[in-house]
Amino acid sequence: MPPPSSCLPTPTRPPLAALLPDLAGLTDSKKLTATKREALAPRIRQHAVAWGLGVVWPRDIERINILQATFHAMWRAVRFLRPGHAARDGANVSGWAPAPLADLHGLPSVSVKFDLSDVPLIIDGDKTIPAAVFAGQQPCPARMPPAHAPGSAPMQRAVVGGDALVPAVSAASILAKTFRDQLMTALDRRFPGYGLAVHKGYGTAEHMTAIAERGPCPQHRATFRGVRPEPPQTQGTLL
Repeated sequence: MPPPSSCLPTPTRPPLAALLPDLAGLTDSKKLTATKREALAPRIRQHAVAWGLGVVWPRDIERINILQATFHAMWRAVRFLRPGHAARDGANVSGWAPAPLADLHGLPSVSVKFDLSDVPLIIDGDKTIPAAVFAGQQPCPARMPPAHAPGSAPMQRAVVGGDALVPAVSAASILAKTFRDQLMTALDRRFPGYGLAVHKGYGTAEHMTAIAERGPCPQHRATFRGVRPEPPQTQGTLL
């Protein structure tokens, strides 16, 4: 649901963890416990040149499909980049001038305008954001947006496995997962009985059983298999 964007200082020689001891342990967010991610998230926001979150809600996902919704969430994360403490202080806490490198991890914030004309966006995965999305065009599920729209999109580079390879992508992914966990905990209080605070929205056996017994809540995607009502199966005959 919520892809983030983050910019971290990018030293040329010392490893990031050595330069910024507060970020020691920064790695693929999937390899970190929720407790470790919660500890790192405020430190990332402290050292970040900029960071942002973009959210796309279930009804929009159903309207434009999951891939297009992902593109739009990434675009919103970039559009609403907010300066981190390092940028507000004019430099990061270690005294290094922050470098303008933005990284995305394929999820609301204040609007701060950044000049992205010379900022490469590193996307976690094998796809980049279509230019039409940056131009503000609404995607059509049956038709891919134009591949090129000169002047409407910044430079981009897709990195498969970027969460484990690029520190700023790892940082962005940690911000996304901590936001998701907080959101799922809030939704669990609003829609109890589904275990959202425990499984965080994943299709576990317990989650699917709760949907079958209670029916979906407004935050479930009604078109998703296992949520939508399935037609009764009839036994065929050879006669």
